[in-house]
Amino acid sequence: MREELFMAGTGGQGVLLAGQVLAQAVMEKDLNVSWFPIYSPEVRGGTTTCTLVITDGLLGSPITGHPTTMLLMDGRAVDQHLARIAPQGLAVVNMTLAPRLPSLPDVKIVTIPATDIAITLGSERTANMVMLGAYVALHPVVEIDELAAALDVLLPERHRKYLQLNVRALQAGADAAQQAT
Repeated sequence: MREELFMAGTGGQGVLLAGQVLAQAVMEKDLNVSWFPIYSPEVRGGTTTCTLVITDGLLGSPITGHPTTMLLMDGRAVDQHLARIAPQGLAVVNMTLAPRLPSLPDVKIVTIPATDIAITLGSERTANMVMLGAYVALHPVVEIDELAAALDVLLPERHRKYLQLNVRALQAGADAAQQAT
């Protein structure tokens, strides 16, 4: 098994945290994972990406030219990165912030209104967890409860009050993905 996941969005959307949560959950399953973040110098508003390579074998390079899966948080991420996805790949796109998509015949694109769902749950800032929940529903590398356990490990004390909200966002994303397919 080898999964090459590329996540992209704008600074402040939680792309890096979503990647860390997934990496933590994968490590707890005794799989090999690399987490490779890239972000522009702006605190908010700049481009943010991370690549995760997950495997049950030896882990070579932490980067990929043509990821097998993408999570794209907004229209700019779609415009800049979607064309690089591997043939037969899976793209999960936040359609709230990316309403227009190109047609790629060899790619499965699943659209989730992640920001709308997050707002309904009570915080726009949980859109990253909605997307992560959708991803694991479509590509079950880990389970929702394993992501929740990883969140429990990673959330700093000042954000512990948001743990259950983030867990609800993970489940809402999974539910949305199951409805979308």
